[in-house]
Amino acid sequence: MTNQADKATRFRALHQGPGAFLIANAWDAGSARILARLGFSALATSSGAQAGTLGRVDGKVTRDEALAHCRAIVAATDLPVSADLEKGFGDAPEVVAETIRLAAEAGLVGCSIEDATGDRDRPLYDIAQATERVAAAVQAARALPFAFTLTGRAEGFLRGNPDLDDAIRRLQAFEQAGADVLMAPGLPDLAAVRAVCATLAKPFNFMVGIRGKSFTVAELEAAGVRRISLATSLYRAAMTGLLDAAREAKDKGTFGYLDRALATPDLNAFMQG
Repeated sequence: MTNQADKATRFRALHQGPGAFLIANAWDAGSARILARLGFSALATSSGAQAGTLGRVDGKVTRDEALAHCRAIVAATDLPVSADLEKGFGDAPEVVAETIRLAAEAGLVGCSIEDATGDRDRPLYDIAQATERVAAAVQAARALPFAFTLTGRAEGFLRGNPDLDDAIRRLQAFEQAGADVLMAPGLPDLAAVRAVCATLAKPFNFMVGIRGKSFTVAELEAAGVRRISLATSLYRAAMTGLLDAAREAKDKGTFGYLDRALATPDLNAFMQG
């Protein structure tokens, strides 16, 4: 097994280009093994997908539950794993810093911290508080004995504030605070992606997963993107297959989905080793 420091070094190197790399979001140990066998170079968790596995919606998972989920995915393969840890499970910078320390203990080599509060009445932290929280996360990451990759996320486009200038200001502030990677989910078009990437010196992560706002690898590379995450999209694709098969069985009394499904030995082959 590759040790954590080696995984961290490999993960950091993936961001150096010259092209973009895909980081696939797993939702359990089995999906992690399938993605590893398919040749992905790194994995991420998805807070939304994990919540779905627990029968909940995004934002309703505790820190302990999230970290247990991360440990299972880390243990499933030899790939570097970065986690979607939402806002860090607390408002105070010291809580965010503790989350980073616990993330490292769970075997992760990176994570993202959002500027979303989880409060509908005040969906985003103001830029000063958001930056202070990222700075605390960076300080905790730098204290670790390996190169933990911290991603700062500006969530405005998903949280009712689709202001490109504000997103750029936040990303630049997170970059100045020491974030290693920057992310702004929900950008509306390639022009916005290019504008964001042009203002940053650090790598930018684009989130695929929104219909009409997800672009090809070649297009994203040309716009300056260095990491492409798949968010909940693979989990939702799997759940779409479940719904289609279950509805066919229940509503039609037929089982044509079996002709499209993996045979058990083929599925088991992904789980061995």
